[in-house]
Amino acid sequence: MRPRRSSISAARPWIAPAFTRRSCLLDEVGLDGLSLRRLARELGVQAPALYWHFKNKQELLDEMVSMMAVEGYGPEAPGPGQSWDDWLAERARHLRDGYRAHRDAVRLAAGSRPTADRGPAIEGMLRVMCDAGFTPGEALLNMLVLTDYIGGAVLEEQAGLGRDDDGLDRLEGAPSAGDLLAEAVAEVQGSEGAFEYGLGLLLDGMRARLAARDAATGRRPSPSSGRPGPAGPA
Repeated sequence: MRPRRSSISAARPWIAPAFTRRSCLLDEVGLDGLSLRRLARELGVQAPALYWHFKNKQELLDEMVSMMAVEGYGPEAPGPGQSWDDWLAERARHLRDGYRAHRDAVRLAAGSRPTADRGPAIEGMLRVMCDAGFTPGEALLNMLVLTDYIGGAVLEEQAGLGRDDDGLDRLEGAPSAGDLLAEAVAEVQGSEGAFEYGLGLLLDGMRARLAARDAATGRRPSPSSGRPGPAGPA
């Protein structure tokens, strides 16, 4: 009988330096170049030592994402007096910074699944959204849609890093460019402004859906937490 593998959490303290330092292994070799054997060399151990903890590369990648989430993906609960939407916006900005900090971080996160020890944190974040008035399914979808938007925005931004223009500058003086196009190009304020605009649209949609439900049911959300208060008089 094959010996039982050690728990993944037991491996975290000694593999963490390879992924949480400023210049991590992912930055050096990229997602395609990362393997259990490459990690073993980085840590100065034999590959079988890693296979004792991780059955395959995907299990290792899932663990990497969990470590990165703890390190820099933003607060997992609102601060005192902070509303759910302000907290979600703050977390979105932290997540964007986390994705931008490491090579292939978006690709890494896109194919991963949460590790078991992330369960309580995810449960807590869903509770914040449910306390604001969303159903559990809506709470989860809100967070997934926001994560997908952030990942797409970062991928688009990183894909254009090699350009010597922002892709819009050339349109400004084009013979076929009309007044509206020129005005639109001048109004767009780079990747930061575009990201904040999209983030605002998503949060506005969440607020609008919640407000419509509150109006239909007579609930009065708390101004500080978004938590529905008692129904008003009929």
